[in-house]
Parts: sequence; structure tokens; C-alpha cells
Amino acid sequence: MMIETLSSNKSFGGVQGVYKHASQETGTDMTFAVFVPPHAEGTILPVVWYLSGLTCTHANVMEKGEYRRVAAELGMIVVCPDTSPRGEGVPDDPEGAYDFGLGAGFYVNATVEPFAKNYRMLAYVTQELPAAIAENFPADMARQSIFGHSMGGHGALTIALKNPDQYKSVSAFSPIVSPLNCPWGEKALTGYVGPDKAAWRDYDACALIEDGARVRDILVDQGGADNFLEEQLKPHLLVEACQKAGIPLTLRMQPGYDHSYYFISTFMEDHLRWHGERLG
Repeated sequence: MMIETLSSNKSFGGVQGVYKHASQETGTDMTFAVFVPPHAEGTILPVVWYLSGLTCTHANVMEKGEYRRVAAELGMIVVCPDTSPRGEGVPDDPEGAYDFGLGAGFYVNATVEPFAKNYRMLAYVTQELPAAIAENFPADMARQSIFGHSMGGHGALTIALKNPDQYKSVSAFSPIVSPLNCPWGEKALTGYVGPDKAAWRDYDACALIEDGARVRDILVDQGGADNFLEEQLKPHLLVEACQKAGIPLTLRMQPGYDHSYYFISTFMEDHLRWHGERLG
């Protein structure tokens, strides 16, 4: 699988690169970032996936997430995909809203036209891009973990719950824990998957847990001053689902923190160390 290098910079002894490839799943070129830490020749390294939130690209966490120092120390590859397909002809929200269409793929495989052709971010993130990483980087694909923020936190939780053998651990910053029960989720899942809410359950972490999906444990950090806390994020629903299912959940409410990368970068090290312990 051919990839094109768009940029490459040395950082903390490793290499922060930005790459592009032609995606079969989305029918577009896709750009992604990969940090490879310093390592001995011939060594293969665990992979941690970071999924970004609404309006973001690969660049937001790459530029603001402050993950490289710890990733270099722990010997982790960090992969940061885009949040949606992009390019000429890719459908967008007809009103240009930020919470649907470009930059808002919600990590689903869309089934509703005109989005079904391009918006296949679930397959892209879990199948196609991992194949590209395995082929082009010193990656140990038997040791993968996943985390993300907001919409990306939703993506990380649902992907891990649906693929427990693929990911050793999962965590999230301010995740959308139940798209079935918030305006962002209702809009996105109606537009991508259709009006049948039974089909939405496959993209709702709380519903997946209720329906029997399990992971080893979960770490969530949530800012107490997050403007989206009550209407969109609703972490108490994840607490209730995990308690009923017996899934150990560490939910840390962080007073005074908002929804921004100031919050994410503050607790990034904790999450990487969490994954490092579980990746071995």
C-alpha cells in the first residue's frame, strides 16, 4: 500500500511524519500523522491510535496534544487519522454546519446516500489504515490501543467495544458516550445510518455495553467546566452502563477544565502511560 510523505520532522529522537494515501474505503485521498519513537533497528513497536473530535484533522492533536515526549519514552507509535473523507465531490452538511459532514465522520460506515460512498470511517480506521501502518512502519499490530476526544472518544469507545481482540486498552477525553441520547449523535446517526434507532446501537458505547460488548477497563477524563457536558457528553450514562456490566471504569472529573486541547494536553501523559501499562 503506497503512501506519500508530506512532511517529516525529528522530535524527541523520533520522527513526526504526515502522510497521504489513496483510500479504497473512502474513495478519496486521506491524510494522517504518525509519530515513530527512537528505536533499535529491527524493533517493532506498539501502536496507539488517537481519534480526534468534531472539526479536527490529523493536525490538531499533532500540534497541540503534546504526546511525543512520553511516546518517545515509552516506545510507542502514535497514529492520528483524519476525522472524515475530504476532497472534491465529497458530500457535506447542506447548511455547512460543523457537526455533520466534513470533519464530522463520527467513525461510522454510512449507509444513507449520498454519504454511503465516502463516509466509511469505521472500516478505514479499523482495517484499511492499520494495513497501511503495518506495511510502512515498524509496527507490532498485535499490540494496539485506542483513545480519542469528544467525537473521537465516542469512536475509540465503540471501536474498542466492537473489536476487543484488536485493542489492548481504550481511554477517552470528554467522549460522547451515548449518541442515542444527545443532539450531536441524533443528527449524525440519522444522516449517516438512517432514522431506525435500532441501527444506531452499533455506534453507541452505552448501548453496546448493554447489548453484551465488553472491554477490560476504561479510563475517561472529563472537564468539569466543559460547555458540552450536560447536553452532549453525559458521562453518567457510561458510569451506569459500566456498573451494570461490571466493567471497571475510571472516570476522573477534572474541575475547571473545558473541552479544549489545553485540557487534553494536560492529561495526555496519564493516558499514554495507562496504555503503556496494558500494552506491555
